[in-house]
Amino acid sequence: MMQKSDLTELEIEVKDLKLRLARPGGVAPAVGMREVIVQAQQPSTSTAPANPASTAASDSKPDDNLSTFSSPMVGTFYRKPSPDDPEFVKIGDTVKKGDVLCIIEAMKVMNEIQAEDSGEIVEILLEDSNSVEFGQALFKIRSL
Repeated sequence: MMQKSDLTELEIEVKDLKLRLARPGGVAPAVGMREVIVQAQQPSTSTAPANPASTAASDSKPDDNLSTFSSPMVGTFYRKPSPDDPEFVKIGDTVKKGDVLCIIEAMKVMNEIQAEDSGEIVEILLEDSNSVEFGQALFKIRSL
């Protein structure tokens, strides 16, 4: 894309995400990458649950220890490292800070998304191979 448009450098910054693309001498594109810091956010009332069965459980009483883990980037959401492998996490799994929750593919780069804090996976809000937007809720996690 950069070669077709004669771009030599492109930089995009949104909140805590900064992406810089550059191509040295116009020969081949080079991708400059920076570590993405993922932060869990409090659940919002506009988040629609993925499956109705979990709605009844979450509507019965509010859980102060429940947080929504949101996507740090735009891309394609994958629950497994490859089609033949098991999911990184399932509902009911306990995760520790730094555990891989999923992969988000962005510009042909597979980005492992890691848990910011320890907790229990209560709900997975997106199906495998779906497109995801920046800030879109991916998981509901109960703090331990």
